[in-house]
Amino acid sequence: MTTVSTSRGLSPKQRKTVAGGAIGTLIEYYDYYLYGLAAAAVFPAVFFSANDPLVAQLASFATFAVGFFLRPLGGIVWGIVGDRVGRKAVLMSTVVGMGLATTAIGLIPSDQTIGIAAPLLLLFFRMLQGFFVGGEMGGAATMVVEAAPTGKRGLYGAFLITGAGIANVVSGGFMALLGLTPESWFLQWGWRIPFVFSIVLAVAAVILRRHLEDSDEFVETQALQIAAAGKKANPLVEAFRHPKNAIMGILIGLPQSIAGYVVLTFGLAYMLADENIPVWVGFAGTMMVGVLQIFVAPLWGAISDRIGRRTVYIIGCLGFAAMVYPTFALFDTGNMWLIWTGQILGFVVFGVAMQATLSTMLVEMFDPEARTTGVNIGYQMSNTLGGGLAPLICTALVAAAGGGFWPVVIYAAVISIVGVIATLLASIRPDVEGAGRLHELAATATLKTVR
Repeated sequence: MTTVSTSRGLSPKQRKTVAGGAIGTLIEYYDYYLYGLAAAAVFPAVFFSANDPLVAQLASFATFAVGFFLRPLGGIVWGIVGDRVGRKAVLMSTVVGMGLATTAIGLIPSDQTIGIAAPLLLLFFRMLQGFFVGGEMGGAATMVVEAAPTGKRGLYGAFLITGAGIANVVSGGFMALLGLTPESWFLQWGWRIPFVFSIVLAVAAVILRRHLEDSDEFVETQALQIAAAGKKANPLVEAFRHPKNAIMGILIGLPQSIAGYVVLTFGLAYMLADENIPVWVGFAGTMMVGVLQIFVAPLWGAISDRIGRRTVYIIGCLGFAAMVYPTFALFDTGNMWLIWTGQILGFVVFGVAMQATLSTMLVEMFDPEARTTGVNIGYQMSNTLGGGLAPLICTALVAAAGGGFWPVVIYAAVISIVGVIATLLASIRPDVEGAGRLHELAATATLKTVR
């Protein structure tokens, strides 16, 4: 089978593929980080205003979590499309759906205007977000890593997280700037502007992705399946034909999935419990995190090309677990500069190491005929079980502990240890010339048996 040779630079096709993948990740994280920021600081007052503040915050984070429940379904549906029809078809569909759903959220009237219909509409469009974003990372990561030069797949796969960093800058910057306006105007109109802006990003992504092409490896694998068995394999069946990596992919992704949502989403709600801290401080810190993420992600990706994806990811897991306590201790100071330091220490240094490595590692855990599906299962299931529930779990844990954050530290440590063990157990294809497949192509194996 043809492999991409190592080269000094990217071909025009490879550059288009990396850029097309990165802008999709930008939109995915923009929409999700934006929703997380609004769920922490805006939605309790806009859509759950009749409730006690704690109940309103829990209800807001519950809608945040519900969006993740549709991600595995979307991951399976779009994964099958990506592995049977092609990666481009997925990337074009998901980015449009995501942009429309996010824009719609920005147009929902408050509960004081239309009553219970407001939170119900919020829940509906949040679920649509989850369904469409369920296919985004698998399709983007698969296409980018398949197109990257051998020996540099970690670096180019990490550019997807550079897109996530830009998303942090745009979403956090938008909200920080609008948070400086009078509170009444911000809660009525200001917060809506970043949500409606999502449609602009979606249009840009469609324009950038319209000329994407599937990799030679994917095209050749499909041809081999048809030649050997007369049809394409079922990607979902192939992903679980050797189930170890499908299961390990879910467990590996758990610490990565909670890092940003513990530090940046729940962390924002935690610090804003101190009424002396203005909301823009947390938004500005998120923007700073995004700026650093743009540069730190490819650095970790390049390091993973030298010392291995497995090693970098384990470093990220253990480092994140160690940083949770000092991060929340800095939040407790109420000092703006120390809060920003906490956000950077808690997420950028080690959380980004996990993010920059995970997508490439998941791609290397599956063969082409089930790759998009396998990546989506691992990434989306871990984000549902981990990231989607993290703010809600952390809010409940801190409330049960009388305001203390120590249960959050334990929660992060346990999840990180699970991620380390799963990373050690997974089978990962080496990023070297002629590495071949992890498992024999099912159609070929069947043909040999018949003969």
